[in-house]
Amino acid sequence: MRSEKRIVKLKLDIIFKRVFGTSKNEKIIASFIASLLEIPKESIKEIYIENVELPPEEADQKFSRLDLRMRVDDRIINIELQIKYQDDFRERTVYYGARLFGEDLKAGEEYGEINQTICINIINFDLFAHNDYYSCFKIMETKRHELLTDKFAIHFFELKKINKYKKNRPAEDWLRLIDAETEGDLMELQKSTSIPEINDAIVILRELSADEKVKAEAYYREKRLHDEATALGHARREGLSEGEAIGIKKGIKQGRREGKKEGLIEGKKEGLIEGKKEGLIEGKKEGLIEGKKEGLIEGKKEGKKEREKEIIETMLKNGYTKEEIDRIFAKSGE
Repeated sequence: MRSEKRIVKLKLDIIFKRVFGTSKNEKIIASFIASLLEIPKESIKEIYIENVELPPEEADQKFSRLDLRMRVDDRIINIELQIKYQDDFRERTVYYGARLFGEDLKAGEEYGEINQTICINIINFDLFAHNDYYSCFKIMETKRHELLTDKFAIHFFELKKINKYKKNRPAEDWLRLIDAETEGDLMELQKSTSIPEINDAIVILRELSADEKVKAEAYYREKRLHDEATALGHARREGLSEGEAIGIKKGIKQGRREGKKEGLIEGKKEGLIEGKKEGLIEGKKEGLIEGKKEGLIEGKKEGKKEREKEIIETMLKNGYTKEEIDRIFAKSGE
């Protein structure tokens, strides 16, 4: 029967460092790194952990972000264990890795002497939109995929995808160990793993889980992380509410401004249309009046001409000559 007895979690930063941050566990560390990087364990000759000690204040630091730096033969390896998601996590790990890469070159040394820098990120959240839990980034040409240098690499291992998308890689057993939360998880792993150092790490983890002081520290650390996550979630929700309220106010103001602009434009268009219509009506009225006036004048003129024409024709019939008629009309015109 599967045991649901709780254990101290290896993915908790203070526990992780007790297992992988001490030189007495060098064999475990070597096997762990060899599995993650898929290199022969025998190729690792020497491990020097640069930040072995676990400062007392580390248990009180914000967020669960472990930084474990070590030199493995001619490599600089930095292991980060990140439990909570951060918006700038990608940029931060690139910045930190680049800083480690640059700091390795000593004054007077040639660039070719710089050691390989490897950043290993074990994260308890989904970072990339694909099913594979493992991602490796190097500097290479985007079209030809030609590697610029093998001196710098960043590896990501996403714990949330371990049991969903297995690839039968050596790293999976170690990641399952880091993700374990119960005694049943440890028992299942013991049955299936072929890596002896994982069994050694399980023994250490059980010893830590039986230590009341360690259990209290782990409980306090995990509670603080939950409290921080709750506080951040509350602040985020409040920020969203404030943002929505401000956005609505700004939207109303902007809507009014845009409405006025559009209203003026539409008003002008409609005004021109209505103006044209009214102008046509008024124009027709005025045109009729002017037309009548001009028509009367023209009509009088044409009527007078027609009358004169009739008179002339009558006079010619009565024996008047053209010259006599012209003299008569000339005198009447005077």
